[in-house]
Parts: sequence; C-alpha cells; structure tokens
Amino acid sequence: MRRTWLIFSQAVTVAVAVLFVVATLKPEWLARNPARVLPEIVTLHTAPPPATDASTTAVAHGYRLAAQRAAPAVVSIAASRAPAGNPHIDDPWFRFFFGDRQRQVQPQVGLGSGVIVSPEGYVLTNHHVIDGADDIEVQLADGRTARARLVGTDPESDLAVLKVDLPDLPTVVFGDPGSLQVGDVVLAIGNPFNVGQTVTSGIVSALGRNRLGINTFENFIQTDAAINPGNSGGALVDVDGQLVGINTAIYSRSGGSLGIGFAIPGDVARDVLVALIRDGRVTRGWIGVEPRDLTPEFAEHFGLPVRKGVLITGVLQNGPAGAAGMQPGDVVVRVGDREVADTRQLLDAVAALRPGTEVTIGVQRRGERLDLNVRVAQRPAQPPRQP
Repeated sequence: MRRTWLIFSQAVTVAVAVLFVVATLKPEWLARNPARVLPEIVTLHTAPPPATDASTTAVAHGYRLAAQRAAPAVVSIAASRAPAGNPHIDDPWFRFFFGDRQRQVQPQVGLGSGVIVSPEGYVLTNHHVIDGADDIEVQLADGRTARARLVGTDPESDLAVLKVDLPDLPTVVFGDPGSLQVGDVVLAIGNPFNVGQTVTSGIVSALGRNRLGINTFENFIQTDAAINPGNSGGALVDVDGQLVGINTAIYSRSGGSLGIGFAIPGDVARDVLVALIRDGRVTRGWIGVEPRDLTPEFAEHFGLPVRKGVLITGVLQNGPAGAAGMQPGDVVVRVGDREVADTRQLLDAVAALRPGTEVTIGVQRRGERLDLNVRVAQRPAQPPRQP
C-alpha cells in the first residue's frame, strides 16, 4: 500500500510539473475554443487592444479635444420681444367688453446661439436671432447668465455683435476658412431646439455657396453636420476647435436637419465684427445700378462680342454710375483690376470699395469698350432677409 501511494504521489508531482512548464512556455496549448464550448449560441471575436501611437490617438480623441476647446465659448441666446399692444386697450368700452386679457399677453422669446470671440465679452451671432428684441439674455456653458447689450448688426450678412460684462470669459480661436477643403471634418456647436448645448459632426460639403436668397452677400460654407433651429449663431469649428464659420441657415422642408446647412465663413464674420465694434456699422461701396447676369442668348441677340459680364438693366438717376455715364444695356466686365462674370462678383467687387474713392469700371456698350470713372458712394441700408 505504501509503495502504491508513493508511485501515485510521484505521478501527480510529475503531472503538475509538466502542466506548469506547458502553461509557462506554451499557454496556447491550454486555451479553450469558445466556439466549441458555445457553438449553439454565438461566436464572438474580440478586437485587439488599440494602438498607442500618436497619430491613432489624435484620430481617436480629435473630436473630443475640439469640442472641449470650443464648446465653453458657445452660448445660448434668448431674445425677448414685447408683444404688439392692441391700440384700443385703453378704450373703456373695449375694456368693458373684452376685459384686461389683452394686457396679459406673454412676450415672445426667440432662441439661438452665439460665440464669445474676445475676453472683453464680444459675442458673434446672427442678426435674425436678435432682430427686434427688447431684451437679450446670454447663458454660458458653465451656467452663468447675463444680459447682453447690442453693439451693432449687419442684416446684409446676417451677423450681429453683442456685449456681455462677465469676468473670466472663455473665448474661441479663429481658424483659417481659406484652408478648408471639401471633405474636411467640422463640428457644429449650438443649442438646437433649446435642449442644451449640442455638438454634431460632419464634413464640408461645398464652399462658396451663393444665390440662395438668404443674405445679400453670400459666400457660405455648406456642411452636413446637423444644424437645427436654435443652432443659428453657433460655431462651426475644425478638428482643432478653431472657429471657421458661424452657423446661419438650413435647407429644410420640415424644420429639421436634412444634412444641408450653411455657415458664414469666419474671416467674413471677423471683418464684420471689427467694423461693427469700430464704426457701429459695416461700410460698403455702392454705384447705384440694377444688374442681372448676362446670358448667352442675350449676348447673341444683341450681337455683343462678350459672353461673360453683368448686364445693367437700370441706372439710378444722379447715382454714382449714372453720373459717370453708365447706361442701361451696358455690360460690366471689370471693376478696377477685378474681372466680373456675374452679378455676385460685381456686388462683392463694388462692396469692397471704400466710399468716396474713384474706380475705373470697364463696360461693353454694343461693339465699343469703354472705361468709366465712377466715384463710389456709401451703400444704403437694405431691408433684412429671413433665412
């Protein structure tokens, strides 16, 4: 019996030693196949651990870092408008029959977003967000609220500047919209539907969008990042969290995002911001003409030697262009050193001129090419459009 027990003990000791050696040197020999254990349930494949190189880490956390950098500077805006009073509210007979219910009408509140762009408290937003507001309240991402003062608006670009007086304000860094390319990733930050600050991602779908009938001056960044009502005035940022646009409008038949949103480029917004703070208005050139695109059919019908340009259909009497001798039927082909091929280019070229300066405008008048010296005037205020 003792001999048998000794043999058994030695065998167990050798087996344990062999198991230890195998487990140390060849652990895969002992691995169990989960597909064999649970063949009737499911086969699961576990992804390998993520790589730790710098490029992969940047891709994995790039959006997070961009949001952390830009989101604190994006604010929610509540613009209150007093309801229109009934002209008969003080009439005793009117009050006898209808009572004082008309006095209890609540003010209208419009919701939007804005971006803090300087530590002095200047906030960029859309003109249509605060248009007609009697009281404007700004709420920061950290929960602080403050009343905002309107510095100035520019309805033709749909931009406005507000001022809040709070300490230690977070600010956004302006990026370079000129470096944007179609396909670049962008983030839209705002307060859609008043649900609270929201970050959505997408790509740049197109650049230089115009002829949309939203603003007088249009040069939009188009993106499929979800933009909804309440996002207006919010930030469009790149993957570095830098401001490249101000979200302005969406194309929608239902009121919700359909993946077509438009943002004003950041460089345009910056120029308007500086002009409104410095001068209280945006100064643009104006020559007093009514333009339309030159079509090939019109050029062929009137035998014009040019196929690109802007047809002048009306000239304001005693306006800058009229005083210089411009006539209906002329085709503008050049403003200063800039060639113009359509009405958008003409509008932008003239708007960029300083009022009071003189510019040479090249026109085609039937078969004759003329250079007219036009003294540029200040562009009059235009009625705003609603996105």
